[in-house]
Amino acid sequence: MHSGFRRFTFNVRFLDKDFSQIAIVMTYFFYRKKSRGIFTKSALIVVFTIFSLSVLYAQNAGGDRAYRQAIEQRAYKIVAALGLKDSALFYKAQATVAAQYIELSKLDEKQEAAIRSIKETKTDKEAVTKKINEATAETEEARRQLHQHYMQNLTSMLTTAQIDGIKNGMTYNVLPITYKGYLDMISRLTTEEQKFIMEALAEAREHAMDAGSSEKKHAWFGKYKGRINNYLSSRGYDVNKESKAWQERIKTRQKQ
Repeated sequence: MHSGFRRFTFNVRFLDKDFSQIAIVMTYFFYRKKSRGIFTKSALIVVFTIFSLSVLYAQNAGGDRAYRQAIEQRAYKIVAALGLKDSALFYKAQATVAAQYIELSKLDEKQEAAIRSIKETKTDKEAVTKKINEATAETEEARRQLHQHYMQNLTSMLTTAQIDGIKNGMTYNVLPITYKGYLDMISRLTTEEQKFIMEALAEAREHAMDAGSSEKKHAWFGKYKGRINNYLSSRGYDVNKESKAWQERIKTRQKQ
């Protein structure tokens, strides 16, 4: 009896290799060790348990594979836009971008788990807020270090222009689109004003490329666009008026 259970324990350690084989071994074990009257019920219980474990494992593994494939495809498209001729460099850059996405996802998952744990174990609101702020600060420091390491890796293999391409790819090209929009909206912007807008959008992009979702990426740009609009207002521009006039010009172009 004990030897049979040892065999089962051994096989469970290799669930990811062959579920069907484990089901057969356990059915055979119960047939040999149990009386005929108990056989059917015992076998069904064991097979069902193993089947459930196999389904759960397959779902988790399948979801992880699907996620990684999606990330690899996203990284492929981002790097493909650079037009690299060296295939070895291309795949190295792709792997670097994909790895960054995965590490950022892990970081966000860790933070979410920490916050859930804090809310479940703490009842005092002040204590909860304090712990969440500490967890958030810890996450942001880890994010900063991850960003720094990522930039070092990119710098070791790509030019500044190519790195800008990676950054834009990771942030849906919001920087060049928005910058072009400001120049089109207010054609009389000075060189100094154009410089301020570009630097503000570039800073927003540094934050946005580390954000874990599309909404959070756009939120960073929204925050800095607010700063840009405040700056332009301080320079004497009526941004709302300029924006309305710009929208009318766009509609006119579309009709032509």
